[in-house]
Amino acid sequence: MQVRRLAAWTAIPLSAALALSACGGGGDSGSSSSGTVRIGIAEPQYLTPADTNETSGSQVLSALYAPLVNYDADNKPVEVQADSITSSDNKVWTIKIKSGWTFHNGEAVTADSYIDAWNAAAYKGASQNAYFFSQIAGYNEVAPTATTATPSPQPTAQKLSGLKKVDDTTFTVTLSAPFSDFKTMLGYTAFYPLPKAAFNSDGTVKSDFKDAPIGDGPFKMDGTWQHDQKISVTKYDDYKGQQPKVTGVQFTIYQQPSAEYADLLAGNNDVMLTIPTENLSTAEGDLGDRYLHSPASSFQFLAFPTYDKNFSNVNVRKAISMAIDRQAIVDQVFKGSQKAAYSFVSPVVGGYRDNTCGANCEFNATEAKKLYTDNGGPSKLEISYNADGGHKDWVDATCNQLKNNLGVECVGIPTAKFADLLNKVEKKQEVGMFRMGWIMDYPSMENYLGPLYSTNGSSNYYGYSNSEFDKLVQEGREASSSDAAIQKWQQAEDLLAKDMPVLPLRFGQNNYGISTKVKNVEIDLFNRVDLLKIEYTG
Repeated sequence: MQVRRLAAWTAIPLSAALALSACGGGGDSGSSSSGTVRIGIAEPQYLTPADTNETSGSQVLSALYAPLVNYDADNKPVEVQADSITSSDNKVWTIKIKSGWTFHNGEAVTADSYIDAWNAAAYKGASQNAYFFSQIAGYNEVAPTATTATPSPQPTAQKLSGLKKVDDTTFTVTLSAPFSDFKTMLGYTAFYPLPKAAFNSDGTVKSDFKDAPIGDGPFKMDGTWQHDQKISVTKYDDYKGQQPKVTGVQFTIYQQPSAEYADLLAGNNDVMLTIPTENLSTAEGDLGDRYLHSPASSFQFLAFPTYDKNFSNVNVRKAISMAIDRQAIVDQVFKGSQKAAYSFVSPVVGGYRDNTCGANCEFNATEAKKLYTDNGGPSKLEISYNADGGHKDWVDATCNQLKNNLGVECVGIPTAKFADLLNKVEKKQEVGMFRMGWIMDYPSMENYLGPLYSTNGSSNYYGYSNSEFDKLVQEGREASSSDAAIQKWQQAEDLLAKDMPVLPLRFGQNNYGISTKVKNVEIDLFNRVDLLKIEYTG
C-alpha cells in the first residue's frame, strides 16, 4: 500500500485538540463558484484504483471516482454510489448500486463495472491493492500463495467465485469468513469500478488507461497525466452525486515542498496539504488566517527491512528505537505540531491505547547503547526517505540522536520521489532503515494492522511475518461484535511491540495553507481536500 494510503508528504500529527473541526477559511458553503483551483501534490505512483495506495494518487482519484461509501463525522459508512449494502451474517453481502450513473465516456455504471474491476485487481495478486480482495471467496484460486515447494504457483481460476451478479445494479459478495467491517472497507480506493473501455480482451487494464483513467466521479480527466508536472481534471456535468462548486482542479506536481510553499505565498498555488517543517515557525505570520488545521489519521514510522542481516536481530531494532527521543524531535523540528507516537494505531480509531510500545519506545540512551553493542548492531546506519516529502530536517535530527546515543555513523539517504522509494523497497534493494507514513484507508483499527504487518499485507515492505499475529488479525475480522474484534486486534498490536518490525515516531494533524483565491477548504482524516466543498473566489 496507504500505504492507503502511504503518505508521501510529512503528515503533521495530532496536537492535543483531536476534536478540532476542519477550518474552512471563511465564507458561506452554500454559495456557488466557478474556476479552476490548484492543489499541490507529489508525483503519484499510479492512477489506477487497483494500484493506488499513496496519498497523492488517492487525492486525484477522489476527483475521478465515486466510492460505494464515504464516512460521516463518527467514521460510520454512508452510501454514495451504493444504494444499499446489507448482510445478515457478515459473510454474504448484497450490494445494490444506484441506477442511472455513468462513467465519463457515457458508459453505464453497472454491477459488472465492480465485478470486472475487482476480478482484475485480484488476479495473480499482481496489483498493489490485491490484498484487499483476499477476504473474498475464491481468492486463493485466483492468486495462490507461493510456497517453498511451489515458488511460482499458477492460478486455477481467473475470477473470484465470491462475486456474483444478480442484475444490472445488484451483486453479491461472499467472503471466505465473516468480516463485520467489510462495508466500512468499501470506501477505499481499491474498490472503485472500472468501465469496459479500461480492459484489454484478456481482462487486464489497458496501458493508455493508466495515464488517462475514466471514472464515474465529479470530475473527469482533462488531457493525460503530465508526469512530474501536473494532472488536470474538469467538472463532469452528468455526475449524479453532489456537484462540486468549482469547474476544475489542477493538481500541480512538486518535487520540493519549499518550491510549493513559495508558490503558495506568491499566489501560484491554492492549497498546500502540508506546511514544510522549515516553515512551521513562520507559517502563521506568512499566512495569517489562511494557515489552517484539522484532525488527521496519519502515522509516521521508521521501517526495518527485517530480511537484512543488519536488522534481523530484534534487540538491534529495539535499541535503535530506545535511542530516539521522539518528544525532542516533535518540539525542536515540528514546533510542537505533532504528537510523539508510542503506539502502532492512531488515536482517531476505536481500540487505540496509549503507550502500547512500552519500554521499547521509551527514550533510554544508556540502555539503548548497551543493548545495541551487546547484540552487534551495525557501525553505520542509513535512513532512506523521499526528498519530495519534506523529511530531511527530522531525518537529520534522528540521525544525530543515533550518532550521539549509539556511537555509530548515521546518514540520511534521499530518494527523489516517494514512488521511487516504494519501488526500491518493493524490489528489496538496499535502503537501510526507511521512512514510511500511513493514512488510514478506512476507519478501523484493523486497517493499521492487516495491510502493514500481515504476512501478505499490501504494504508490508519490511518482510515481517508472524503466524500468531496473522491469526489474531483474522480472528478480529471474524468476531461477532466490534468490542470482540478490538480485543483481538489489541492482542495483535501487543505482538508488534515485542517484534518491533517498525518503530513508531509521530501521529498527525493536517497543518495546511491556502491562497486568497479559495475558501471552504477542508482536508479530511485521509489527508485529502474535499473537492465538493472547495470554492474559487478569484
